[in-house]
Amino acid sequence: MMVSDPHSRLKGKPAHSDLAPSRLSPRQRARLRLERQFDAIGRQIPAINRPLATIRARGWWIIRLPIALLFIAGGLLAILPFLGLWMLPVGLLLLAVDLPLLRAPLSNAMIRTRRRYEIWRRTRRKNRR
Repeated sequence: MMVSDPHSRLKGKPAHSDLAPSRLSPRQRARLRLERQFDAIGRQIPAINRPLATIRARGWWIIRLPIALLFIAGGLLAILPFLGLWMLPVGLLLLAVDLPLLRAPLSNAMIRTRRRYEIWRRTRRKNRR
């Protein structure tokens, strides 16, 4: 008998606990890992949770791809005042939703970045006391 997360039924997705990691292909594991990282970002910044879920939905690749390419181009043109280097990772993350080759490296980078941010935040909080 499989146990499922009650919150996963609300989203219409199978619970992550229902899927045995040993039965998944590396491509499916990378996709689930990237989805978990997007969900973690949505929990940390609730204001972007809905737009993030919308842009990640199936069938939105036709909008997601040009937006991702524009973000990447804007990140490469970071010397201009209204564009910045922050646009490059955002574009790559949007591109990773559709390109399986980018999923594993970008989810690893997201995990490392989130860990470093938490360490930085803790040390900053500790220094204030």
